[in-house]
Amino acid sequence: MLTKRLIACFDVKNGMVTKARQFQDNIDIERAEAIASKIYEEQIDEIIFYDIMASAEKREIDLEMVRAVARQVFVPFTVGGGIRNLDDMYRVLKSGAEKISIDSMAVRNPKLIEEAALAFGSQCVVLSMQVKKVEKTAKMPSGYEIMIDGARVATGIDALEWAKRGEGLGAGELCVNSIDRDGTHTGYDLEITGLISENVRIPVIASGGAGKPEHLLEVFTQTQASAGIISSLLYSPRLERNYAVKELKTYLASHGIPVRPWIE
Repeated sequence: MLTKRLIACFDVKNGMVTKARQFQDNIDIERAEAIASKIYEEQIDEIIFYDIMASAEKREIDLEMVRAVARQVFVPFTVGGGIRNLDDMYRVLKSGAEKISIDSMAVRNPKLIEEAALAFGSQCVVLSMQVKKVEKTAKMPSGYEIMIDGARVATGIDALEWAKRGEGLGAGELCVNSIDRDGTHTGYDLEITGLISENVRIPVIASGGAGKPEHLLEVFTQTQASAGIISSLLYSPRLERNYAVKELKTYLASHGIPVRPWIE
């Protein structure tokens, strides 16, 4: 049986990890490389970093930050933000990342997914999806819409249809982030996570809303998600308490969820 992965996902601004609630009211936490080193030592399964200002500032991703983090961690490391073309992807991978996350640019230019998969392999391509719950219509049958540009711009694209198209174009993994749950600590959106994970063959990462270990148990027992983003659980100052990776893995294992073993 495949193990379920725990992934730390960090938004980075000017080299600092920052934590938001529904993409607003950011609180700076710590230098990116410092928190990456700390989480790696706790035996996180994977790490994702998003340079959240790269697109807005129309610049390439902070490659020095990527190199600094890559020197500290030896688990799969995904980088996103400001990825515009294959050259950007090549530079990110050369700087030490193992995977590339694309989001808004993929919506604007879906061919980029296909080009990336052909150039670097599907295993390197993570399609990040910012989803928002809307009224179900003939055009939006899933009841969830794809948003871009930091969740500020609606696309009119149905989330499930976009997930299927992304898979068809060559994405190796989908990260489904609920805008409505982001930073709320009320639990993952099981509806859209379940719907997408049941209708694609590639791994799905649940993102947005984790606030206690029980939320991980819910998403792994009630959907087919293969991984969960647990950033708030690890370091959010908005939670009454934070958890160590070992605590979360021990909790899941005690409830029969297969996780990668803790190494003493």
